[in-house]
Amino acid sequence: MELLPLLTVLLLAHAVVYLAWQAVSRRRRACCYLLDYACHKPSDDRKVTTEMAGDVIERNKRLGLSEYRFLLKVIVNSGIGEHTYCPRNVLQGREESPTHDDALEEMDDFFADAVAGVLAKTGVRARDVDLVVLNVGSFSPAPSLVSRLVHRFGMREDVMAYNLSGMGCSAGLIAVDLARNVMLTRPRTTMALVVTSESCAPNWYVGTDKSMMLGNCLFRCGGAAALLTNDPAFRGRAKMELRCLVRANIGAHDDAHAAAVHREDADGRLGVSLSKALPKAAVRAFTENLQRLAPRILPARELARFTSRLLLRKLLLAPRKHTAAGNKAEGPAASSPKIDFKTGVDHFCLHPGGTAVIEAVRKSLGLTAHDVEPARMTLHRWGNTSASSLWYVLSYMEAKRRLKRGDRVLMVTFGSGFKCNSCYWEVTRDLADAGAWEDCIDKYPPETLVNPYMDKFGWVNDVQGQGSGFLF
Repeated sequence: MELLPLLTVLLLAHAVVYLAWQAVSRRRRACCYLLDYACHKPSDDRKVTTEMAGDVIERNKRLGLSEYRFLLKVIVNSGIGEHTYCPRNVLQGREESPTHDDALEEMDDFFADAVAGVLAKTGVRARDVDLVVLNVGSFSPAPSLVSRLVHRFGMREDVMAYNLSGMGCSAGLIAVDLARNVMLTRPRTTMALVVTSESCAPNWYVGTDKSMMLGNCLFRCGGAAALLTNDPAFRGRAKMELRCLVRANIGAHDDAHAAAVHREDADGRLGVSLSKALPKAAVRAFTENLQRLAPRILPARELARFTSRLLLRKLLLAPRKHTAAGNKAEGPAASSPKIDFKTGVDHFCLHPGGTAVIEAVRKSLGLTAHDVEPARMTLHRWGNTSASSLWYVLSYMEAKRRLKRGDRVLMVTFGSGFKCNSCYWEVTRDLADAGAWEDCIDKYPPETLVNPYMDKFGWVNDVQGQGSGFLF
């Protein structure tokens, strides 16, 4: 009779120890550390200078005066400088007839620089990588690019490899989210390689549809590779720890779904179409994301302040609904209260999709010129490198020695679909690696962001002829 109670106690003790061990193990796996990252810097012979851009435009004999004026207006206001990069087939005058090998060569150059670079910086061997998540939006060959990467670096036979495509400029954080979720399912700690780029070689638009010509002015070659892990042993070496990640997808709305589309124009020429509904879709997705993000990252006092002011505004405006027709509420009560994200965020790592995108986010969040400087400088130096752009922005912050231990960094990105994704990091040590900015960081910010296109090509506005009438 005494044996049964003893066995019961032992079984209960075993169950408690097992459950506690499982809880601790799961909590350890739930951590996600950014060990390091590397941004791709293409060779200097691929730079898009003013003269080179003029040659590319002049080669397209389909363009008329209206298109010339449109392109000049766009590029002058783009915020892009003369040091961005384009694919080799465009440099060689073959943008109208890209080959499969052109796209593969572009990816191989990126792999050899960024992926090899991050492995060298961290001392992690390719065979130590347990998980690879690669995203390239508009190039999906067979075998997949992630298989090409596994083969190139000789990774293990049991490596878990995922290839994402068609996810647009927001795919970088989607890849981070996928890597984090896979880590949670594995019984052991995981070393994950996240690889982000875009293929420009086969996607240079050579038609006359103005909604598709925008892409040539904004998108440039680039890419980034990052190593993530949930192994606590690496916490001392990690640069940042992921605190939360929020994704918003409003693709159920027709206008949002069609805001940015990879399609053929009326003449069958392939390109990316950016519609006039894109700004509205971006605002809607951004709002949806922030509504779920704010309670997770902001202090309780700021949430209470915002809630109280919002309720007060509603109470003050309620009686005015019964005033005479035509009267409008005026004064402070008429303006909607804004939540202050700077109470919970020290640095804003914004997607440099264009000057209009950066300015819209700046106004929406009430940020200063200093807050959006990294995004503006990234756009000027590298252009819009799609999903990898955020890593160039983060690298600028690090090169300027802005990131100190304990600082909180918010990444925000937008992408076709339409999507807005954000993630919140905590810096785990003082950072000072200049990375891809090493040879030019002392020149930024420059005295002016005005590019020389108007000086060299402004004559098109003096030529007699019909303008485009397209509002940019």
